[in-house]
Order: sequence, then C-alpha cells, then structure tokens
Amino acid sequence: RKGDRGGVRVDYPTHHFRSPAYIQGKLGRVEALCGIFPNPESLAHGGDGLPAQPLYLIKFAQTDLWENYNGPAGDTLLIDVYENWLENI
Repeated sequence: RKGDRGGVRVDYPTHHFRSPAYIQGKLGRVEALCGIFPNPESLAHGGDGLPAQPLYLIKFAQTDLWENYNGPAGDTLLIDVYENWLENI
C-alpha cells in the first residue's frame, strides 16, 4: 500500500535479475502500485514469466543510498521494484 515502508532484499543470483545493487539492503517507501506483470527474470531465460509479479514505484532518500551524498537532504530517487525483491511490504 502507498506509504508502506520496507526493504529490498540482498541477492546476486547467477541469472538475469532486476534489482540494482545500490538499492539492495536499503529501506524505501511505496509510492504506487504500477500493475502486475510477467516476471522479467524468468522471461529473460525463455520462461513464461509466471507467477506474475506486482511492480511498485518505491521512493528512497538519496542520503540513504549513497554514503557520501552531499546534495540537498530532501533529494529522493524513485525506482520500479518487483514485489519478489521487497521485504516487509
């Protein structure tokens, strides 16, 4: 739900994956549900993309993502993250 906080799991599978390293292990906040789509991680290997995965727009504080971030404290990053990468949301 919009406003829920949760983390992005840390994982480096040997196959195609859709979670940038710089957001893994970080906490973000749900801004919106974008829809439910075939899983691109299995589609990339000729699979059927099932089960389909909800895709969320997640907001992160830049200061939480980058250790030495020196921009304005209110700067944020919005990024699409599939539900199978989210924890506690």
